[in-house]
Amino acid sequence: MVTVPMDRWADWIDEGDLPGDPWGDGDAGRDGWYDFYLGGRLPDIAPGERVYIVAHSRLRGYAPLVWVDRAIGSLVRQGGAVAVTIPESIRGFRGWRYRWWQRADESPFPQWRGLP
Repeated sequence: MVTVPMDRWADWIDEGDLPGDPWGDGDAGRDGWYDFYLGGRLPDIAPGERVYIVAHSRLRGYAPLVWVDRAIGSLVRQGGAVAVTIPESIRGFRGWRYRWWQRADESPFPQWRGLP
C-alpha cells in the first residue's frame, strides 16, 4: 500500500490507465509502464500482487504489480487498476505498508476520484 500525496492527486489521475480506462490510455513513461517511486526500502512483493493506493485518507483502489525495479526503487504497474475501498479512514504515510484488512472487507468504489 502506498500514498499519493494530496497535492499530487490531480497529477496522478492525469497519468491515466485508471480504473475503468482501457489499457494504454494514459501518459505512461517507459513503454506504457508507470513507476511509483519509494526512495527507500522496498516491500516483499511479487509480480501480480496488488499495489493499493491511498489518497485523501481513503483507500482508492489497487493496480497489479508488474515488477519491482530495484535499480531505481520503484513499484511498476501497467493497466488493470480496480477501484475499491474499505469502511475506514487511512492516514497518509511515506513509503509503503502492508495491507492489514481482509480482501472480503473491500467494496467497489465508483466515486474513487472524489475528495472528502
